[in-house]
Amino acid sequence: MTNPKPYEQGYFPPVPTSATRFWRTNLLWQVWRLLRINMKMVRVIRASHR
Repeated sequence: MTNPKPYEQGYFPPVPTSATRFWRTNLLWQVWRLLRINMKMVRVIRASHR
């Protein structure tokens, strides 16, 4: 891949949409994801101890 020249379309990183920014900063959503991931880990650990 060639190096993009400054100020060309491919030079700038993609900007997240307003919905993406909302879900990244929503505290309730982050807590839910944390709990979900932790429960998945607990299941895997319990299965490995059998």
